[in-house]
Amino acid sequence: MRHILKIHRSLREAIPLSNHSFTIRTFNPTTDKASWLELNNTIFAHHPDQGNWALADLENRMAEPWFDADGFFLVVDGATIIGFCWTKIHDEFVNQDPIGELYVVGVHPEHAHKGIGRAVSVAALNYLVSKGLKNSMLYVDADNEKGLALYKSLGFN
Repeated sequence: MRHILKIHRSLREAIPLSNHSFTIRTFNPTTDKASWLELNNTIFAHHPDQGNWALADLENRMAEPWFDADGFFLVVDGATIIGFCWTKIHDEFVNQDPIGELYVVGVHPEHAHKGIGRAVSVAALNYLVSKGLKNSMLYVDADNEKGLALYKSLGFN
């Protein structure tokens, strides 16, 4: 049986940037859809929720009121997307402050263990800080040891 954890992190202050040489930019809905979709489906080939997406799956999410290309970070090597962190801001609650979510984080398997996930997640978290959010959260499979280790090292619990 699948067990999904919801973990949280304060956004009271910016997260120190780590030294890295990655190029991080935001998603361009006009030019990045096909290459992002290919990467997503490679990374999450066996994931029940995130894998096997069609273009319509991506476009449906882009049509949601929460979609913001400025909060969708890509790590690129030249013109090739090799990692990403897509944020989502939940502001639909009447009696709660908005909360930022790391909606999806992924790194191409050929580029794993190089610090890409950390670098792009820090960029995304700092974006949420810049939006004035006080808290963040994410969902992760309890058996995703590598993901949990990253998120805990970033202060999620």
